[in-house]
Amino acid sequence: MDIDNDRQGMMLALEWAAKGMLTTSPNPRVGCIIVKDGRVIGEGHTQPPGQAHAEVQALNDAARRGNDVRGATAYVTLEPCSHFGRTPPCADTLIRAGIGKVVAALGDPNPLVGGQGFAKLRAAGIEVVSGVCEREAREMNIGFLSRMQHGKPWVRMKSAASLDGRTALHNGLSQWITSSQARDDGHWWRARACAILTGIGTVQEDDPQLNVRAIETPRQPRRVVIDSRLQIDIDARVLAGGGTWIVAAQGNADKEARLRERGAEIILLPNSHGKVDLPALMEELGRRQINELHVEAGFKLNGSLIRERCVDELLLYLAPSLLGDAQGMFDLKALDNLEGQKRLAFHDVKQIGPDLRILARFI
Repeated sequence: MDIDNDRQGMMLALEWAAKGMLTTSPNPRVGCIIVKDGRVIGEGHTQPPGQAHAEVQALNDAARRGNDVRGATAYVTLEPCSHFGRTPPCADTLIRAGIGKVVAALGDPNPLVGGQGFAKLRAAGIEVVSGVCEREAREMNIGFLSRMQHGKPWVRMKSAASLDGRTALHNGLSQWITSSQARDDGHWWRARACAILTGIGTVQEDDPQLNVRAIETPRQPRRVVIDSRLQIDIDARVLAGGGTWIVAAQGNADKEARLRERGAEIILLPNSHGKVDLPALMEELGRRQINELHVEAGFKLNGSLIRERCVDELLLYLAPSLLGDAQGMFDLKALDNLEGQKRLAFHDVKQIGPDLRILARFI
């Protein structure tokens, strides 16, 4: 296809970035296209950790096609890296290839980069333009940016409810309030996350697998269970296959040993009340390179996470039904005046099958 302007070129690069949605973590999702005389001559996206970044993929693609990239423009959705990590610096690779211009969507907030990639390109005489489709690029890497800038993952809390905000009947029955289309869509949001978090209450009541099943995915997110007193059953399905992180406030040597035999890791993070320190957990997950955290928990843990300001975004599926006096989505204290209400902004509203999907962000 022909590229007539920078926005068109960047939107195509973002399409390539999306191809790595489920595979690049903990690295950012980056796409790159190379354009010469208005024609796309190379395309690529960042591969799984340790493999080629988007710029290298696009340059290799151009070489396979027999195209000369000298003097061409590279459209890349994130500032080219300037440091040696698992792979060499992409800025150096672009310079050696003879690229004449680099158009980027946004700078890389990673302190190892932080404008140094742009500076290195400019020092080599390459024209650099940044800020093209910046909003779209931020959405693509909202978790990576959160971890780099705040040391914590982007936390997305999912809940499915009736139109009057009820997630289960008074007797606990909840399957199924929303449609199969909404449930499948929810698995896509699970798949893009680095980790899925729930609480011991949900594990005891539902015995969930807490994995991605409704769509194909090349990897499963890490499973995280908040279990202050290590009450989890050793045969719980969330432990199957190993790798589950159990976050507790109280140790139990015997139980910890049995959980480790199931491949679980125990993380002790108590607060002063004998519960798990939720803000400290978010920082710990950031240190463990979790970019996006997907929460599927009960109304008590949901409320605690919101009260502790640990949630960035709500992902709500609302069915066109009314359940009346039943369990709600969040355990939040009653307010005496409206000044205490927690405000959000609608980010996206879409119909999924018969249900409504709402993305709302805390402000």
